[in-house]
Amino acid sequence: MSTTVLRSPAESIAFAKEVSARLEGQSSEKIVEWALEEFGERFCVTSSFADAVLVHVVSKVAPGIEVIFLDTGLHFAETLHVREVVQRSLPVIVRSVRPDQTVREQEAEHGPRLWARDPDTCCDLRKVAPLERALRDYDAWAAGLRRDESPSRANTPVVGYEASKGKFKVAPLVDWTQADVDAYISRYNVPVNALIRQGYASVGCWPCTKRTPPGADPRAGRWPMFDKSECGLHK
Repeated sequence: MSTTVLRSPAESIAFAKEVSARLEGQSSEKIVEWALEEFGERFCVTSSFADAVLVHVVSKVAPGIEVIFLDTGLHFAETLHVREVVQRSLPVIVRSVRPDQTVREQEAEHGPRLWARDPDTCCDLRKVAPLERALRDYDAWAAGLRRDESPSRANTPVVGYEASKGKFKVAPLVDWTQADVDAYISRYNVPVNALIRQGYASVGCWPCTKRTPPGADPRAGRWPMFDKSECGLHK
């Protein structure tokens, strides 16, 4: 088990940049191995269950690892199905984290359809705050970010430090292409959200996710009525 090194925010940022440069071009497995050596049991995975590629990759290196799923109460049934398949078929512990309020309780306080009026606040309440609570027991987490997904993710580092959370974020799939993802899914028969094959290039909560036109930015189907492509989890 790794012993966490206490660093100041400035030291953590510098450390993340140095490690990210060193791990650039390394395999996803090598990146995960580094994270386990550095953080031990204080390292986890997050997944939206658009597919289970990241979870599958990490589970090969770290069987029994905890996978955090933000159960917003607004997910498609297809997304919840992938969660159930992963729980049954992969050597991981899926931890479903819910917001403080149910959707009905949120509507009672903020009014109906908050996502249609103020999606940033809705995302903060149902995703950002729950993730921050879930990460209290961890020093680092793996996210499935890829640079080819959208312009906003093009400069994603292998390892970053989020000072607002005081945590390191690791991106083992950062330099994968969609072709790499498809090949991995085919090779290992990895669970995939059925919506992906129905024209949804990116899957989130049902009120804010639409089909994506062919050739469009994969994130174009998220919050299509707003100038918004990220929920706030990845800053």
